Amino acid sequence: MASFWLVSPSPASPRFLKPSFSLSRTLSAGASSSSSSSSYNPVTITSRSNAPNTNPYPNASLLLLLGPFSQRRRRWSPSCVNFDLRRRAHVSRSSSSASTGAEKDDDEAAAKVAVEGSTWIDLYLPRQARPYAKLARLDKPIGTWLFAWPCMWSITLAATPGVHLPDIKMLTLFAFGALFVRGAACTINDLLDRDIDAMVERTKSRPLASGVLTPFQGLCFLGFQLLLGLGLLLQLNNYSRVLGAAWLLLIFTYPLMKRLTYWPQAYLGLMINWGCLLGWAAVKGTIDPAIMLPLYISGVFWTLVYDTIYAHQDKEDDVKVGVKSTALRFGDSNKKWITGFGIMCIASLALAGYNAKIAGWAYYASLGVASGHLAWQIWTADLSSPLDCNRKFVSNKWFGAIIFIGILLGRLLP
Repeated sequence: MASFWLVSPSPASPRFLKPSFSLSRTLSAGASSSSSSSSYNPVTITSRSNAPNTNPYPNASLLLLLGPFSQRRRRWSPSCVNFDLRRRAHVSRSSSSASTGAEKDDDEAAAKVAVEGSTWIDLYLPRQARPYAKLARLDKPIGTWLFAWPCMWSITLAATPGVHLPDIKMLTLFAFGALFVRGAACTINDLLDRDIDAMVERTKSRPLASGVLTPFQGLCFLGFQLLLGLGLLLQLNNYSRVLGAAWLLLIFTYPLMKRLTYWPQAYLGLMINWGCLLGWAAVKGTIDPAIMLPLYISGVFWTLVYDTIYAHQDKEDDVKVGVKSTALRFGDSNKKWITGFGIMCIASLALAGYNAKIAGWAYYASLGVASGHLAWQIWTADLSSPLDCNRKFVSNKWFGAIIFIGILLGRLLP
């Protein structure tokens, strides 16, 4: 067995190789005929780094000289390297699979939370329409109910006693009117309060406050909603049209009240219950103050109850940004004030029913149920919990429904 020195073409130091086979075949392929078969002179192959290498296969002569040894070495080296690469690839795939699995679980959990927190707007409306629907609060119908119920009360109260149902056409018109007017009122509020809303945790994600919509887009959408409302208003009598035009003054000025007074909830009551005057006028063509003023005042006191509770959600942020509310005005006496507003609401409803000559038991029984509902709201409300305040606020759709059913039964069952 022989050994030899092999100097690679690179400037690295030579390596000493010990082949495990005879070099006779290798020597016969490239050695001189005068060389002895029993002796071997080491072959040194060098390359000059300063000479340009034009050969595309620089190791071809080396392969030819070394013959089977080089082939065996070429077969062995890559197998070792490939094994190492395969091992590393397996480990990499295992770790990446684990990380991918963890990321997949996180993505699924996030998607589940997103779906649970989504509204029908996020699930069913086109992407371009979603900010406008949220600007009109279509995902929060409680506001539409609070606009609609006073209108329904007065339309039903204006019906002829006996077996006659209230005017279905008017109920339908005012239901859509409440939807459009409420959307327009929310758009106006967000346009004027977008800087304040951006500083309040509950409202900072609104389309205008977050920058999803520009003020110009908000104005265009406001114009569209007002046109829809105008189309409904033109179907009423002239007296109702005048009242409807006057309603706009309250709607446009309400957002400014929280900057000026601690009683913006009272101004909201004047604005949101204006529809009860409009509903009676749409049926009768005029206003009966003996009936409508108590009904209107009852709505104002009702608004002072539910919106004072609602205002407790933002009282900490309101203090920071300088916004006023009855929740801040009343301090530790909030529940006493709200209780007084609830009593005045029920008393005014009783007076309105008495002046409207509702003599049946059903209406006054409904007032008893409504009183219990208000008492439950006031005395169980946790004013330090935004979640509970919102729950009590939303429950007022049932208060409105109770009064509506009472008026309806009082007209049908004299």
